[in-house]
Amino acid sequence: MRQKSHEMTINTSFIVMGHEVTPFSTSGDYDLALGVTPGGMPGPPPHTHQTYNEVFLITEGEMEFVLDGKARKVAAGEIVDIPSGCLHTFANRENAPCKWINIHSPKGFRAFFETFGVLASEEDALEQSLSPGLIEGVLERAGEFDMQIKIPEGAGPA
Repeated sequence: MRQKSHEMTINTSFIVMGHEVTPFSTSGDYDLALGVTPGGMPGPPPHTHQTYNEVFLITEGEMEFVLDGKARKVAAGEIVDIPSGCLHTFANRENAPCKWINIHSPKGFRAFFETFGVLASEEDALEQSLSPGLIEGVLERAGEFDMQIKIPEGAGPA
């Protein structure tokens, strides 16, 4: 039976590795999040998902995506469709913030944002989200969220 209405909910925003992410509840088998990436902010380490397909719709600004080693600048009104198994990352190389909508299908990746996100309402949320301890936690536990991180050769600590 088709759902006719959905209760309005107040959504919690998190700062996840420097990016503001607001997950939304959905009735479908997908996760939906609204995001804001500050100017000059790098993205997550290059990674794949074996289960999830992912889509980004840029609503304001520009973001550089790297998909299977190929860089592509994506502007407002454009999408990036990332199939499972595609090595990807992104970064905002501009000075202005970039706003985006993100979908993971099937549902389940929202737990990553909630586990590693710092409440955006906290005074030093951005700094906390980039702390070495939190980043180490992401690197150690990413596989629990179907996120296989691929650190490029020579990019690790000396």
